[in-house]
Amino acid sequence: MVIENAYIVPVTAEEIPSGHLVIEGDRIAAVGPGPAPYAPGEAERVDGSGCLATPGLVNTHHHLYQWAAQGVTPDGTLFEWLVASYRLWARMDAEVVSGAATAGLAWLALSGCTTSTDHHYIFPKGRGDLFEAEIEAARAVGLRFHPCRGSMDRGTSHGGLPPDEVVEDIDEILGATEEAIRKYHDPSFGSMLRVAVAPCSPFSVSGELMTRSAELARSLGVRLHTHGAETADEDEHCVEQFGVLPVEYLDRLGWLGPDVWLAHCVHLTDKDVRRFAETGTGVAHCPSSNGRLGAGIARISDLLAAGAPVGLGVDGSASSEMTPLAGEIRMAMLMQRARYGPRALTARQALETATLGGARCLGREAEIGSLEPGKLADVALWRLGGFHAAIDDPVVAFAYGATPPLARLLVGGRTVVDGGELRTVPGEAAARAGADAHRRLRTGDHV
Repeated sequence: MVIENAYIVPVTAEEIPSGHLVIEGDRIAAVGPGPAPYAPGEAERVDGSGCLATPGLVNTHHHLYQWAAQGVTPDGTLFEWLVASYRLWARMDAEVVSGAATAGLAWLALSGCTTSTDHHYIFPKGRGDLFEAEIEAARAVGLRFHPCRGSMDRGTSHGGLPPDEVVEDIDEILGATEEAIRKYHDPSFGSMLRVAVAPCSPFSVSGELMTRSAELARSLGVRLHTHGAETADEDEHCVEQFGVLPVEYLDRLGWLGPDVWLAHCVHLTDKDVRRFAETGTGVAHCPSSNGRLGAGIARISDLLAAGAPVGLGVDGSASSEMTPLAGEIRMAMLMQRARYGPRALTARQALETATLGGARCLGREAEIGSLEPGKLADVALWRLGGFHAAIDDPVVAFAYGATPPLARLLVGGRTVVDGGELRTVPGEAAARAGADAHRRLRTGDHV
């Protein structure tokens, strides 16, 4: 494929007002100004006139099953929302996860996402293979996928937040996690599927599980993910239970490092920010979810200035109902400015967090996150005509207002979205699968 006449934002190099991308197989072969100097074989030519070409967006935190549980406790804090949701989530089975994941991943694709993580940490017994269900959904939709095998072992009887019936035994968790890694994880360049180890949070997981999970992940060469420092309630819980704030607790357990990325990190001290930068620990910033739950505004500007990896995430649909990933670029930018002033986060910095920043969090900056020869052809092409044409700067037009229409989305050179419509799974079928999963979970007919 050859894309020509587009405004190209490589992220790692100067922007090209009218240039070309040449794609051969699953890689970018050339990027430059003017017409393409050559076209491979029977190349499809795409006229990008009036379009903005960016790297595909990278979603660094999600809970896909929550598509089936949207609208729960719309005015609650994180802890209130969780307490109201745990028993509902305990009803899910593989069919619910399949439908919810299909809808959630399709929605991400339509908002320019080419790579997504997922943090799945509830596994009701006897309900099928929930982890496999979401992996199959990602294969059908066609996104690059980083599912995180989550877990909870600390129920209310041991000082945790979740009810005892939704937690698992440590040995059972570690065995299932190792099995998932050995079965699904593909470390090769261009991989469509990589698995991470992801105990849920300090208020639902024991210190032993955190430590042993880190040991398992590092012995198998995979990454680590968990929630951290999301709310003031979590701060209070950690001080009461462990005598320290969340980041210091995670640090003591060996959970800071270049192979770790943490979700949220809203409540950080100056020392925490320095430790993230020193250790290379990544942060998945989820501004809409943090706002929806009243958690606060994360110190993303400070983290970026310190040199810590920062990506964007939509979080679970039950805490940020149908949030599009592209919309989080604008939300992140506006929240930082609301807290720190109009120069706190520029449109280009926000776009970089959604692309190369997310790739850094996932350890894939050599493969994705920028438009460079040799990298994977994960490309989003946005239409900036019509109303968007009133803004001269294409990146400002993209980031400041409503997200422009998505003309094309490529994952490894394969078309996933064309003309704003999914080409891998029918959009109506994906939406229906999500609605059916919601009804199935809410009625509990399958339980």
